Formats: sequence, C-alpha cells, structure tokens
Amino acid sequence: MSSIFISIGLLICSNVFMTFAWYAHLKELNHKHWLLAALLSWGVALFEYLFQVPANRIGYTALNVGQLKIMQEAIALSVFVPFSVYYLKEPLKLDYLWAGLCLLGAIYFMFRSKLA
Repeated sequence: MSSIFISIGLLICSNVFMTFAWYAHLKELNHKHWLLAALLSWGVALFEYLFQVPANRIGYTALNVGQLKIMQEAIALSVFVPFSVYYLKEPLKLDYLWAGLCLLGAIYFMFRSKLA
C-alpha cells in the first residue's frame, strides 16, 4: 500500500481523536471544572499523537511538509463537520462547503507539481 494512503488512514484516526479531545468536553463536561476537562482531553490527545506522529513520518517519505499539512487540514474538516453536526448537534452550515472549496484550492496548489 502506498505510504500516502497509509498516512491518510492514520491521519483520519488521529483527527477523530483530536476532534474528540478538542470539542467533546463542550458537550460531556460542560458542567465540570475546566481543569478536569483539560486533563481528560490530554488523555484523549495522547491517542491522537500515537496516530499522528507515524502518519507524518510515513507521509514525509512521499510528500513535503506543506503537502502533509494541507492534507491534514482537509482531513480535519472532513472529520469535524460530521462530528459537529451529529455529535454536538450543531446546524450544518453552507460555510462548511465554502471552507471545503477553499481547501480544495489549497490542495490543488500544494499538489499540482505531482499532478503534472
């Protein structure tokens, strides 16, 4: 399997943990002290890093750091939107589409040398 696809899979896993670490406490721990929420979030974030570090190391064998970053941002938005809609019950906004289109432009510019 291509190192790029392995990196994408690991970054998806990483972003699921990252999204929960950063935002789940808003729903689940909003009545608890912020320090408890921070400590629990750090615990979840450990799993994020256990996926993110190998994802970047593997991805860096085929991509440059700018390409890795843009890929991570696109994956982050792809994970965040369903999380916010289904888990946090936030309304689906057209702004997510516009942000996604901007990211597609960023992806194009970062990867255009590989496309030609």
